[in-house]
Amino acid sequence: MTLTAVRDHLLSLPAATEDTPFGPEVLVYRLHGKMFALLRWEANPMVLNLKCDPELALLLREIHPEVTPGWHMNKRHWNSVTLQDTLADDLWQGWVHHSYQRVSAALPRRLQRPL
Repeated sequence: MTLTAVRDHLLSLPAATEDTPFGPEVLVYRLHGKMFALLRWEANPMVLNLKCDPELALLLREIHPEVTPGWHMNKRHWNSVTLQDTLADDLWQGWVHHSYQRVSAALPRRLQRPL
């Protein structure tokens, strides 16, 4: 998987933006200012941090060796996903959507409606 493919997927979500508040080595993806993903794009393989339901986060860590507690994040609510070639695209993309939806659900209703 390529950096371009991952970025394109993350930015395809409604109102998603990208910035680099932690330096150029970590791309941060936000929905109305709230982080839903962080991408360590210089890591080999790349690592994607995603927000996750705490119970689901534990289950994913048990099932998938590519999923670990969130790097430099609240380990209860964030997972780090190593984007290895062995990880199916539909899995990590589904986890991206789950993260996005978790952030969207916490937004005020006036910001949720257009999404």
